Amino acid sequence: MYNNILIVKLSAIGDVIHALPVAHALKKCFPKSRITWVVERPAYDLLTNNPDIDEILIFDKPKFKSLSGMIRYAPSFIKRLREDKFDLALDLQGLFKSSMISLLSGADKRLVYENAREGSHLLSKRIIGTYSKEHVVDRYLDVVRSLGCQVDKAMFNVVITLEEKELTRRIAAQAGLNIEMPYVVLALGANWPNKIWPFEHFAELSNKLYDTNRIPVMIGGSGDKVLAEQISSMTKIPPIDLTGKTTLKQLAYVIQKAQAFIGGDTGPMHLSTAVGTPTLALMGPTDPARNGPYGKGHEILITPRDCAGCWQRSCPKKLDCLDVITPETVHNQVKILLERREV
Repeated sequence: MYNNILIVKLSAIGDVIHALPVAHALKKCFPKSRITWVVERPAYDLLTNNPDIDEILIFDKPKFKSLSGMIRYAPSFIKRLREDKFDLALDLQGLFKSSMISLLSGADKRLVYENAREGSHLLSKRIIGTYSKEHVVDRYLDVVRSLGCQVDKAMFNVVITLEEKELTRRIAAQAGLNIEMPYVVLALGANWPNKIWPFEHFAELSNKLYDTNRIPVMIGGSGDKVLAEQISSMTKIPPIDLTGKTTLKQLAYVIQKAQAFIGGDTGPMHLSTAVGTPTLALMGPTDPARNGPYGKGHEILITPRDCAGCWQRSCPKKLDCLDVITPETVHNQVKILLERREV
């Protein structure tokens, strides 16, 4: 039995989503334990109002980037960590900074999941479980299984309040979307250049969706505005543009209400599977078995290039990784998703 459990999963958005089932599995196994999660600010919104998480501590990364920042902010952060007297810390990030947070928490028992890097395995016990070759969600859950806990099903608690839903409806309406109408979400951008489907393809797909009475809705960050404008300029009817207009929870509700989601290996794609929306993932440089949409009812289109799964952020061959996945192929696969949903 553990009284106070610390989860260290700082970023990125998709990775934090993948780790959500860990909190649920821990709370189910140790219902009287208090669970605290340390996260960086961009992913904080994903954890709010979650019944499996008792407290969220923000690791404000920009404050710790300089020596003066470390001197100024580290003592108070460490003091706050130690106040909870953790007896178990799970480092699901597996990096030097996360291993230091785990160590500084004061927890006697510290575990790190199998992909430990940057020496993090030297500060915590590395867990390599039954699912070490499977999806990253199950790899994280192996850490919980190592504690003697039974994990029957991965549960993603992305809790969207009534207030967040109502505000999202108003934001969508301002952009021209009635959230109760049939629509398909198009996730435009990605952190890796070779995870981005060409905007010309998105434009052609948008036209096809409109032709079949489905409303295309573009999502993304403020940095995806240029992509959205390029797509809109090439379509017969511009798609609804929600890029840069929603918080993570608002985006979760937009995706949850959609009939289908289309996008690359990004945070929004994993958010889509977490909220139960039929998802079509366009995969290129990453491994679908590890990073594809988790669970049943989703589809994957993998680039037919020999170098698929290279794990390179940008193509060393100067190829457009996903451009060989055609709009026609994507639209046909989306129709399969939609027909399956309507059965």
